[in-house]
Amino acid sequence: MTDAISSYIFYEIAALLVLAASVGFIGLMLRQPLIVSFIAVGILAGPSVLDIARSDIQIDLLAELGIAVLLFLVGLKLDLNMVRTLGPVALLTGLGQVAFTTVFGFLIGLALGFGWLISLYIAIALTFSSTIIIVKLLTDKRELGSLHGRIALGFLIVQDLVVVMAMIILSAVGVGAGQDGAWTEVLAVFGYGALMLVAVGLFIRYLADPLVERLSRSPELLVSFAIGWAALLAALGHYLGFGKELGGLLAGVSLASTPFREAIAARLASLRDFLLLFFFIALGASLDLSVLGASVFAALIFSAFVLIGNPLIVLAIMGAMGYRKRTGFLAGLTVAQISEFSLIFMAMGLSIGHVTEEALGLVTLVGLITIAASTYMITYSHQLYDRVEPLLGVFERKNAGRLEDDGAAPAQAHDVIVFGLGRYGMAISQELSTQGWQVLGVDFNPVAVRYARSQGMDVMYGDATDPEFLAHLPLTDVAWAVSAVPEHDTGITHDDPRRALVLALRELGFGGRVAVAVHSTEMGNEMRQAGADLVLHPFRDAAAQAARLVLEGGGASAALAPADPEGQRELVS
Repeated sequence: MTDAISSYIFYEIAALLVLAASVGFIGLMLRQPLIVSFIAVGILAGPSVLDIARSDIQIDLLAELGIAVLLFLVGLKLDLNMVRTLGPVALLTGLGQVAFTTVFGFLIGLALGFGWLISLYIAIALTFSSTIIIVKLLTDKRELGSLHGRIALGFLIVQDLVVVMAMIILSAVGVGAGQDGAWTEVLAVFGYGALMLVAVGLFIRYLADPLVERLSRSPELLVSFAIGWAALLAALGHYLGFGKELGGLLAGVSLASTPFREAIAARLASLRDFLLLFFFIALGASLDLSVLGASVFAALIFSAFVLIGNPLIVLAIMGAMGYRKRTGFLAGLTVAQISEFSLIFMAMGLSIGHVTEEALGLVTLVGLITIAASTYMITYSHQLYDRVEPLLGVFERKNAGRLEDDGAAPAQAHDVIVFGLGRYGMAISQELSTQGWQVLGVDFNPVAVRYARSQGMDVMYGDATDPEFLAHLPLTDVAWAVSAVPEHDTGITHDDPRRALVLALRELGFGGRVAVAVHSTEMGNEMRQAGADLVLHPFRDAAAQAARLVLEGGGASAALAPADPEGQRELVS
């Protein structure tokens, strides 16, 4: 009998994994993040559709472990040194967005007929944005290091801190709910939490670095330790009354200051995704589609609020602080969705008895709508900005951009402007400078701008695809504009930023010549059709130069010497 039950559970898990892979593939084709596919798997596997997920105990166990690992990875990001150095824009924008969403979300909930407690839960759930999704999308677009990407990451950390506080309060209230002497229980939970914080602080101060350094000699052991540590503190947190979630988060915080946190996070990311699948399966199995259907109108109202209201408050706060409307808009789009924490938060409220399954279903539906819509909004953020830019003037001060420029524009004339100051762009700029050419560098990444300026280079912060910025560049005496902007794998050539740069320069009447670096023949043809005078193939050109050195018999010393950049001297001759 036991063997039969074990076999049935195995068949059930296998079916769920096959379903997850199939739905995930469809989601990939639709350019949707994994969380949307996972929620869809949960609904399909639930009793309302296929009724596959029946092993509640096993699925719930994996789901709880998944939440602990997720919060452990969130804790890994909360380096105390980073938290102390959060900039004012991240702090004010993060707290402002949380306050705005909570207040207006609460009022919308009351207007829709929800009770005050459920309205408060929904409002708080709507404040959390998905760090996982935002980081993934910005990384894919190579914008995580840009100004709006770094600001977004900063206020996402602020949101994570709010998550921590909300879960601490919720866990404490949950302990005392429905009990005599509830306040005594609540105070006991806070007391245990304080003791655990002290213990974690001592661990960070004296044990974390030497212990993790010793474990890092075996990567497999390091991963096993990280999982075990997260599970241990999650279990301890549950035993002391403030929840497995906070225990797992504290486990991550305890290792966040170590130099190996990125390696741990990278190795556990796949395990997190795998285990979170079972959280969403458990969530979907508990949902009734008829309940979701009854919540459609309210979900659309809340979704419109999240998709429009959240970005607007970020845009308004950043505009008031002196940032350009473009930067505020691009950063604001990153909060146009709710996260997996929203569902976890509502699930905790359901377990306490504060909210109903209908409220959980409502927030789940809002999650599906906002995550799906915001994915496209962020992916095509620049095109969306071009459409709405005329309406955003009210969010920009007259002296906007002072905080972004990181220094005034150079006054002297330049022979060449190089857009994109990565390794290739910097190499071109430095070689042209050694040949006596006056070079102006342009980049959208503040880190790259500061580095180039530290090397003595004239440089400006700006977006090469922004016609408004290009119009203010000193183009009159420039002989060459060179694009070394990284290639964005959007799959749509007419949306390529390099093509947009070439077209914008020509529309502005730029009389010099334009060179563009590409990585494929097809893209090179596209750039020529757009008006580029010269197409550079960095890898092909480097290979040809290396082959020439070998064939000329230059010897080891010549081969190790810097290649003679004939093509670059010819470029500006």
